[in-house]
Amino acid sequence: MSDIKVARLLSFEPGTIVVDDRGYNDYGLFGKWTAQGIFFVTRMKDNALYEVVEVQEVPQRSPRQKDEIIRLTGLNTAEKCPTVLRRIEFYDAEKDRTLVFLTNNMKLGATTIAAIYKDRLQIELFFKAPKQNLKMKTFVGTSPNVVKTQIWTALIAILILRYLQLRSRFNWSLSNLVAFLRMNLFTHQDLWA
Repeated sequence: MSDIKVARLLSFEPGTIVVDDRGYNDYGLFGKWTAQGIFFVTRMKDNALYEVVEVQEVPQRSPRQKDEIIRLTGLNTAEKCPTVLRRIEFYDAEKDRTLVFLTNNMKLGATTIAAIYKDRLQIELFFKAPKQNLKMKTFVGTSPNVVKTQIWTALIAILILRYLQLRSRFNWSLSNLVAFLRMNLFTHQDLWA
């Protein structure tokens, strides 16, 4: 099942903010979420067709270059997502590039929208750690309960490992700490020593 199909099966509480990559943009899903009171933040596709409904004032020397209320006008996109959306152009000085965000959240500041999208990477890195360090490549079973149990167990293990990493007097990388613990799994070691 594709990621977009899986996303359509998920349910969120109103007020939730969902962040996704622009490769997963689904305007029908965006329209559905907007109707349900669920917010989204994504990067806007370069080929998206839209018309500007309203232009928000942008302060001078702000990393926000444009803040516009738009309506999608593409052949299928306008029908799938008939609500107005917010298009924000934001200059990323760190990487010397302009990012264009698309959201249905009209209240949060443009800097907050950009920060939400940027924090998406930290979440991805957090979930990457169990896959790399705990060798979690496949699931033991396929039922929702088995999958959730395996994910929760891996997350608890990673949190314990992060705690050990922070408490350690040595500057362990997470992978080195995992390797050390694997080698000493059945021996008595004073971890603080």
